[in-house]
Order: sequence, then C-alpha cells, then structure tokens
Amino acid sequence: MSEKKPPVTPVPATTVLLLRPSVDGDPASTPEVFMVVRHHQIDFASGALVFPGGKVDAADSDPRLRDLCTGIDGASDAELAFRVAGIREAFEETGVLLARRRGAADLIAAAALKPIEDRYRQAMVKGEVTMADMARVENLVLACDTMLPYAHWITPTFVPKRFDTRFFVAAAPSDQVALHDGHESVDSVWIQPAQAIADAEAGHRTMLFPTKLNLMKLAEIPTVAALLAHYGSYLPKPILPIVEVRDGRRFLTVGKESGYALFEREMDASFRG
Repeated sequence: MSEKKPPVTPVPATTVLLLRPSVDGDPASTPEVFMVVRHHQIDFASGALVFPGGKVDAADSDPRLRDLCTGIDGASDAELAFRVAGIREAFEETGVLLARRRGAADLIAAAALKPIEDRYRQAMVKGEVTMADMARVENLVLACDTMLPYAHWITPTFVPKRFDTRFFVAAAPSDQVALHDGHESVDSVWIQPAQAIADAEAGHRTMLFPTKLNLMKLAEIPTVAALLAHYGSYLPKPILPIVEVRDGRRFLTVGKESGYALFEREMDASFRG
C-alpha cells in the first residue's frame, strides 16, 4: 500500500484587480475590472477569464527595492515582494505601470510611459531586466501605496500545482491603456463584475471558483472610490478551500465564515477549481 504524499508547498503569487469607472469621467458609475483570457496551452487556468498576476520572482525581493517604493512603511520583506510582484505582473501582462517619477505626486502619464514600455516590457518578461533595474535607470518609484489588500487565497492541498496568492485592488491610471500581452493571455476586457459572472454562468466564458467569488465581492460595492476606501485598511484572512462530502456529493467550500456570499461549489466532472 503506497503512502499518501504530503501536499505540495504553495508558491507565492500575486493577483491585481485593476479598476476604473464604467463610464469615463463619471466616478459614480459602476466599477469595471480588467481581466484577461489565459492562453489555452498554459498549464494553469488555461482558457479561463482571470485577473492579471503570477508568481513572485526572486528579483521581487531585491533589497534595492526598499528605496524604490512608496507605501511600504512597516512592510516585511515578504509583503514588499508580493506588492512588487503585482506591479511587475501588471506591467508585463497589461502594460499598466503603477509608478511615479521620483518626487512626483501623480502616476506616470501614458506619453512618458510609452518609451519605458518599449525599452523594458518584453525584456522584463524574458527575465533580462528587473523592476529594480528599470526604476533606478528611469528615476521611478513603485507606487505600492496604490496596491490595497483585497483577498488571500491558498490553493487546496489536493491540487498538484499550488499557490499562496495575495489579491490587491488598484485604480488604473486614467490615461494608461491596458492590453493583454498576446503570450500568456490571448484576449482582454474591461468588464463589470456582474456581467463577467453572468457570462460565465451562461457558458460564454470559463471561470475558476475563486475568480467568481472575488468578482461577486467586487460587485457588492457601487463605485471605485468606495471600493478603495473600503479596502484601504482591510486585512484579509487566508482562505484555504477544502472538500466536504455530503450524501455522496463532493463540495469545494471556503466556509460560511469566509464572508463570501457564495461559499461552496459542487465538484462535478467538469470542475476546474
């Protein structure tokens, strides 16, 4: 009889929910969130509608970053790395850069960002340059203060590829253009949370269970400003979904105490997580 293997150690990862009002210039309009469709040949969440994000890289813990970030007072090295990873992943996957020129109050404008993107975005994807390198050369500081903790999910223990993922919400710079990278993601959309959920339920989109729950949570607050105010001091508790068997049926559940309006999903043959 073979011994049961211990769970795989989850890999640190970051996900970013970029937000904007659905009506340009109307801060009272319903929020939209930027989402991408994962490439069908990627081994995790292939073909699914997801938020931009990815694994925390070793370079996201570069000690130089302490002097190249804002909003990190009191942050541990690990917490800093999660935020830097989110800013890097947003830049790599969408072209949006949450950064300022040193000494400036506003995030970098699209016109100033274009030559930086041309020089660094693909090089960063290839691992040829790091965020610390780019920030130092371009006199930038990474706007970690714009990255507000939203959720903390850990992949279930029975899954062979596991992640310890921090979710952050951030207001997208109004004049920067978000666009999928064409490599890890093959399509992108600005979409209201309720519409994304409706599309998935109608079978028009593929969506993972955590994505649906976090979209439902987004839909509970009516404006971008209210979302940012709500999560400005929020400390999310780690969520580790487990499997429960009831009357011969298997459910993946995060428990009622998680705070999500929907807290479980039946695991049928088509279940993808």
